[in-house]
Amino acid sequence: MGILYQLKQFAFVNLRILKYKGLSSCQQVLGQPKLYHPLLLNGKGKISFGENVQIGVVNSPKYYSHYSYFEARNLESEILIGNNVTINNNCSIEALTKITICDNVLIGINCAILDNDGHDLAIDMRQFGIPKSGEIIIENNVFIGDNVTILKGVTIGENSVIGSGSIVTKNIPANVIAVGNPAKIVKEI
Repeated sequence: MGILYQLKQFAFVNLRILKYKGLSSCQQVLGQPKLYHPLLLNGKGKISFGENVQIGVVNSPKYYSHYSYFEARNLESEILIGNNVTINNNCSIEALTKITICDNVLIGINCAILDNDGHDLAIDMRQFGIPKSGEIIIENNVFIGDNVTILKGVTIGENSVIGSGSIVTKNIPANVIAVGNPAKIVKEI
């Protein structure tokens, strides 16, 4: 690798990773993910990384232009990421209660995992109410395609595949392929 490559890597990747580390506000971070892409860690809760967690993929879109965002909003909020997990570029994980991503999970580009509604849905409470939330569990060996949204209260069973562009609103059992909006089972593995 030549000097020009090293300069590009430093200017366009390493400095951005350092910038987002400096901007991060979460004080309860356990573990050290391998960062190939900037990651902003916010919130008052706990974010935990297992062994061999990779954030960002060099040969994927949005590598140079975006960042991933993880937020454990409240003191009791948790994001727990297991071992051997790869999370592609530009992903958002936002926990009001708890999000668990177990071992050997692959998550595609532009994914959003949200355990809450974002705002209270009642008209008079949207600005100041507390949104509903429900724990999310992504079990071992799950593969989540690109542009997938996983919403509150969902468990995705082990070995399952969620097709690109899907919106997961209900539990998905183990050993299936689910696709669509809302995601539905199309095949057993």
